[in-house]
Amino acid sequence: MKIRYKIMLLFTLLVTAIISLLTGSVYYFAKLERVQVFEKRLKARATYNTNLYAIMGDSGLHLLSRIDTVSLLGGSVSRSIGMYTDDGRVLYQFDMPGTPRLNIDRPLLDEVIAKGEKSFTVDNRNAVAIHRNSGKRDFVVVVAGHDEDGIERVETLNKILVISLILSVCLTALVSFLFARQLLNPITQIIREVKQISSFDLSQRIRAGTGQDEMSQLGNTFNDLLGRLQEAFAIQRRFISNASHELSTPLTSVSSQVEVILQKDRSADEYKQVLSSVREDVQQMRQLTKSLLEIAKTGSQGGIELNEVRVDEVLMKVVGEVKKSNTQYNVELDFGEFPEDEKDFVVFGNSELLYIAIRNVVENGCKYSPDQRSLVDLSFAYHKVFVRVVNKGAVIPAEEITQIFQPFYRGAQTATTRGFGLGLAMAERIIALHKGHIHVVSDPTNGTVFTIELPSIKIFN
Repeated sequence: MKIRYKIMLLFTLLVTAIISLLTGSVYYFAKLERVQVFEKRLKARATYNTNLYAIMGDSGLHLLSRIDTVSLLGGSVSRSIGMYTDDGRVLYQFDMPGTPRLNIDRPLLDEVIAKGEKSFTVDNRNAVAIHRNSGKRDFVVVVAGHDEDGIERVETLNKILVISLILSVCLTALVSFLFARQLLNPITQIIREVKQISSFDLSQRIRAGTGQDEMSQLGNTFNDLLGRLQEAFAIQRRFISNASHELSTPLTSVSSQVEVILQKDRSADEYKQVLSSVREDVQQMRQLTKSLLEIAKTGSQGGIELNEVRVDEVLMKVVGEVKKSNTQYNVELDFGEFPEDEKDFVVFGNSELLYIAIRNVVENGCKYSPDQRSLVDLSFAYHKVFVRVVNKGAVIPAEEITQIFQPFYRGAQTATTRGFGLGLAMAERIIALHKGHIHVVSDPTNGTVFTIELPSIKIFN
């Protein structure tokens, strides 16, 4: 069932319950009020007869008979009046034609004498009995009647209430349907617009409006999601394109060299030379494949094991391995003043990934610096660890700084240097996994400075 029908049904049931309770209360209190009013009228007539008989005695009975004959008690056509002595003797009896004769038994008469007044029902008619104790004339007056006019008015009211209830329910159902449709129009529009969006075209956006209500917030949230998806798809396509290009280059080189060498017999030195070239291409492809696997690993947060890691130990390992990988590289390591609390230079992360990230930054500094030298500085402040890597390479233009962390991106200054453009992208992802940041500043005076900022383990305590 669609939400609009659920809203309509729920709203209709709720309003129906409220109106039903209201109409039921009106009918109940109207019916109760009719009985009370009719009983008051019966009591008034009984009191009138009592006073008249008390004043005039037996001579007043004839007058009562004339009055009862010509009058209709508030429209009632089933009226009976009886007057009885305390011992049950009938003093006066009047029954309208067509009505049952009023019969009062002894127990009821005794109860009226004891209480002085009583309301009861006899022959499906309302009745009121009053006992008059005057010392000389003690008697009981009983007036009974059927309030046909009052009952008819209550039943008419009941019909009006039932018809009003039915009309109200129908009107409520119609209004609630229109209200639900109007309320859900923005959602329907979002669904219609989202169906038109595919992975091939994520540039479309949902019309969220300028309001601050929940529907506008939902539309803006979808637009933010689409923006992130569009960016992710663009990065993925660019990554695949670049990876395909980088992998095809050494494969093409190997294939062409093998085809050339197989065209005719060669000397041993020529075979050795070609095989050496093929080996370099294979090693390059192996290194590229390794880098691709490592950068893929950095994008999977669920498979990383995190432990307490001392950043100074990672840096010492980086310096040793960089110098071992290339004897031409020179790395100078400078430790600032260590904090008193050991936890201030311990981070929560993966030592192998941090090693890869920092090594990539340091190797880049050595690779692209004319003196093949990187200065590494370690400092601590505000429960954070700062690793600064400085090199004197070519200044990175401001418009390229935001792009150097994209996979396979290579700036104009580095196009002639051998590499894949994956090192900084990998480093940036690893630092982000460790809740850190990497900043770059490049100018002719200070050179290029990479600042890696990592939160210490103490900041999480």
